[in-house]
Amino acid sequence: MLGIKVELIDKIGMHSSDTAMIFLEDVKVPASHIIGEEGMGFTYQMLQFQEERLWAGAAAVVPFYKIIRDTAEYCGQRKAFGQPVLSNQSVYFRLAELATEVELLRSLLHKATAQYCMGHNVTKMASMVKLKAGRLAREIPDACLQYWGGMGFTSDVLVSRFYRDFRILSIGGGADEVMLSIIAKEMNILPSKKK
Repeated sequence: MLGIKVELIDKIGMHSSDTAMIFLEDVKVPASHIIGEEGMGFTYQMLQFQEERLWAGAAAVVPFYKIIRDTAEYCGQRKAFGQPVLSNQSVYFRLAELATEVELLRSLLHKATAQYCMGHNVTKMASMVKLKAGRLAREIPDACLQYWGGMGFTSDVLVSRFYRDFRILSIGGGADEVMLSIIAKEMNILPSKKK
């Protein structure tokens, strides 16, 4: 298309979602095609972040439980040293701990979503949801993949896909460090910048 150039970006994960750089040169947009008020794009983007951050948590909860459940089932069948891997206390304790973390995320997500639906400012809670979801997105697939052994390093099992694809949760919609800054600001503990 004249004036529009699209360059697809190759990513390590999320292959079902195209990511691209779009370049517009001398492209005219008719006034009837403008969404919202002209010049308000950045403001609209900032306002939608709370919904995106809540979505990040919501989109992760069920897959987190699935990864843990699939890993427990696999470890119940996989044998090492003559016994199922799941019979090791360190394995079933770790899976129980991960399930507890997911339940805590789910509870925070429900509370934040309820507050959002009532029209309350959920900047702090949505940032906490996003932060926790992003951190669990690294911790759960990594821990579970370890229990799959060499099979976990193949593309044949779902845990390896989650290991790749979920990494974006700590980056997209605001990195962990951005979430921590927002939370600190909302707690009134963010140091002021001296000029």
